[in-house]
Amino acid sequence: MSSTITYTVSGMSCGHCEKAISEELSTLTGVTEVAADAKAGTVTVFSAAPLDDEQVRAAVDEAGYELVGRSA
Repeated sequence: MSSTITYTVSGMSCGHCEKAISEELSTLTGVTEVAADAKAGTVTVFSAAPLDDEQVRAAVDEAGYELVGRSA
């Protein structure tokens, strides 16, 4: 069962930020694609199965940014 979730992330301001978050989230098991948007302050994660929000939070923290929560 595939999953697509968009999260709000604070601290992204440029393409480098988008790349850093995308690379970190891509290391999570099951992640198939990551689309970060610095202007919108969001990152959309496509995965083969639903991800644990805490795993996503840890990856975003590791990249140096803050996961605010799931976008509406």
